[in-house]
Amino acid sequence: MLLELDGVPQQRTGEAHGFASSKLSVLRKHPIFADLEPEAFEQLCRYAKHATLKRGATLFSKGDPGVSLYAVISGTVKMSISSSEGRNAILNIIGPGEIFGEMALLDGGSRSADAIANSNCELFVIDRREFIPFVKSQPALAMKFIELLCERLRRTSDQVEQIILLNLPGRLASALLRLTEKNKLEPQGRTIAITQQEISEMVGMTRESINKQLRAWAARDWVRLEHGAIVVLKAEPLQTLVEAGASDDGD
Repeated sequence: MLLELDGVPQQRTGEAHGFASSKLSVLRKHPIFADLEPEAFEQLCRYAKHATLKRGATLFSKGDPGVSLYAVISGTVKMSISSSEGRNAILNIIGPGEIFGEMALLDGGSRSADAIANSNCELFVIDRREFIPFVKSQPALAMKFIELLCERLRRTSDQVEQIILLNLPGRLASALLRLTEKNKLEPQGRTIAITQQEISEMVGMTRESINKQLRAWAARDWVRLEHGAIVVLKAEPLQTLVEAGASDDGD
């Protein structure tokens, strides 16, 4: 049976046991839920609803009430903000195995950004009315959410620092390294599924400037440019740019 919550088609996991064992591992493997006792994890799974989104679909908008927690099964979700003049800034790209939406969920406030499907994706959705009592019954889980929020705050502080203090090469290098580390990509295949327009919105520079810098690095065999993706071939020189405060202009 399909349910409608926040305008997103969903399905209770109890009615879809065919995929439960594999896809629910997204929840079990996440550090937040990994140490839950089996009975508590089963209870969590009963709350989770399955949802699918087409690329470009809006999951929620800035200012919406925070009524759900989300976990990505497959695909990616873009967290962004926009100005009245139409300028966009990408704050984060959430991939498989990650959760998001916890801040507004926990404090009952409004969403601080837009969440848009960056590709076709599958999610688990957990309603606040069920999740908050569950967290209150699991003190260790509440502590882990505090740690998650601290981690997000540190990352946001790092991003702000880089935008203020680093020039374009340093900011771009830092963003590429952060994306490879976040997705635990292997050194032999550090392919980042991101467009140049998207990464320009992450680092606060024009697409033309990003393209010029990436082409300079491609000529040095530091990166390889593909359609809708960037492959990091040599992380060391990019790290050197960041550590040196981006003194090299990359040309």
